[in-house]
Amino acid sequence: MDDAPDLPRSAFFAGWDLFRESALSGAIAGAMLGWLGVFVVLGRMVFLAAALPQAAGLGVALALAAQAGVGLPAWVPAPILGSVTLTGLSALLLARGRQAMRDGRLGLVFAVGAAGTLALGTRIAEDVHEIDDLLFGSGVAVIPEEFRAFWPTAAAILALHAWWMRGLSAAALDPEAARVRGMPVGLLRFVLFGTLAIAVSAGTRLLGALPVFALTVLPPMAALRVAASVPQAIALSAALGAFAGFAGYVAAFLYRLPVGPSQALVAAAVLGVAALAAPAVSRLRAAALACALLSAGAVLVAAAPAIA
Repeated sequence: MDDAPDLPRSAFFAGWDLFRESALSGAIAGAMLGWLGVFVVLGRMVFLAAALPQAAGLGVALALAAQAGVGLPAWVPAPILGSVTLTGLSALLLARGRQAMRDGRLGLVFAVGAAGTLALGTRIAEDVHEIDDLLFGSGVAVIPEEFRAFWPTAAAILALHAWWMRGLSAAALDPEAARVRGMPVGLLRFVLFGTLAIAVSAGTRLLGALPVFALTVLPPMAALRVAASVPQAIALSAALGAFAGFAGYVAAFLYRLPVGPSQALVAAAVLGVAALAAPAVSRLRAAALACALLSAGAVLVAAAPAIA
């Protein structure tokens, strides 16, 4: 058991140059996954958020195994390429078919991804720590090169979703109504699942499967408890995800915890606070509506003589 004392808060920011990329990666990934996660939660696709990180982990494990020379194809040169490829293929597989078939495919992707990652981990002993990082998010450092590749990807995904928010929301939440309105539902769902696959694969490579699942599901659940509309929930979920990703890293440093579980626990704490605050927020919203109606009524009463 580690009996080392907890570190003071000033120690983290004193070493900011060492932790900057890792902490900011957590915040950026949390914002990206929190935004996209609203569609996952509202679309009742929560298990998708668990299955895709396993596919991403298997893609990275395949790439590491190929690099270790265990007889796998040489065209799997980079871990991020293996991650994006398998996650994208899984997302395309899961985007098609009826709900019953989709649920079965989700189970298949989850089982094969998790089992394949663990099985390959026994063949690449020198990279077994990377397998642990992928599954549980126990990694600490994000190198500058990875960060410089990651943040433009996240920025592009967020910019695209902000630009197409109305169409993506309609295609994800009510595709039949979107078709009636003449929207290209097929294209919009392809973009939604494609960007989700890229976000999950990039996040899994840096953070691990566990925190990616937590940041995709828990901040959206928290935001939906208190937000009055889907756009508000998206913005709030992105902010809460960024907080959980950053604060989870800081807490891991200060209290000597593994990073991924720390980020997941902070996200769970955020959900708990939102659940407790939801009744008060609802009462405040109701009170604000009542005040607005009373004010409008007073204006009408005051204006009645003039109108008459």
